[in-house]
Amino acid sequence: LGRVGIAGPVYERRPRRDRAWPSGRGRPSYSAPLGRVGIAGPVWARGQAPAERGAGAVTTARLRTPWQVTRAVWLALFLREFMGRVSADRLAWFWMLFEPIAMMGIMVAIRTVALGGDRHIAGVNFVLWLLVGLLGFFLFRENMVRSIGSIEAGRALYSYRQVKPVDLVLVRGFLEGSLKTFILGLFIAVGTLLGVDAFPGDFMLALFAWMSLWLLGLGVGLVLSALSALVPEIGKIARITNLPLLIISGVIIPMNFLPHDILQYLMWNPILHGLELLRSGFFPNYRPIVGLDATYLWIWVLSLLTLGFMLQIRFEVRLKAL
Repeated sequence: LGRVGIAGPVYERRPRRDRAWPSGRGRPSYSAPLGRVGIAGPVWARGQAPAERGAGAVTTARLRTPWQVTRAVWLALFLREFMGRVSADRLAWFWMLFEPIAMMGIMVAIRTVALGGDRHIAGVNFVLWLLVGLLGFFLFRENMVRSIGSIEAGRALYSYRQVKPVDLVLVRGFLEGSLKTFILGLFIAVGTLLGVDAFPGDFMLALFAWMSLWLLGLGVGLVLSALSALVPEIGKIARITNLPLLIISGVIIPMNFLPHDILQYLMWNPILHGLELLRSGFFPNYRPIVGLDATYLWIWVLSLLTLGFMLQIRFEVRLKAL
């Protein structure tokens, strides 16, 4: 049972009485194969066989719906990406936790040297302010950077017709967002145990801002993954923009410290709006920059997601053939 031949699955002939037949006795029926048929044939539900021609039993075959196939593909890709992400080396989990801590220490040292030890921000603790900004920026950055090479990384999977390039980008973005959400929750739990009030003051606003940054990074990742696969130089340019984006997004220095002539140009950056919304949700007494607009942020999110899906659909065949 369950063997697949050249022309299709091989069924074992096993006569039995089938009560579903109203007009006869002893009609032989055929047992279904155990397992699935690959690319050359359909996928049948366990316990059901395709309709036989001739004297065989006529049973109704139930094919999987497109949503069931897509869900199975996403689950398999998620498990593959998760095991590769957390099992890359023995210290994979350690580096995921150590990176934001080390970055926070470096940023505190830089700001201390640059501003002469002034760490005061109105209405909020400086370390928590910096930590929330770093985690929000890392959420965007990881979705953007790790999506760039996702299409090339899954090239061997395109032999299965159910797998599409966009599936790899979506699964990798979901995985990175889930890991960053877990790390954020871990920091909140540790801060609470240490007596630090790290829980969001406005939970719904913080969740909205977190999801907005997540989807913004996913939209940029969808666009860059398609463009970098077609033009590899785009991916190289995108990777070197991490540090400039870190500076102009208000991760290190509060934007309220900057002159209005400079701030009016930086407000075009949607990441800045997402980080300020996130900090406003965490710290009720925090005073965000003037001109903060969630609608502007979501215009960027929806536009990038739409453009990314259009590129993935338009160049799907070329992305598979590269």
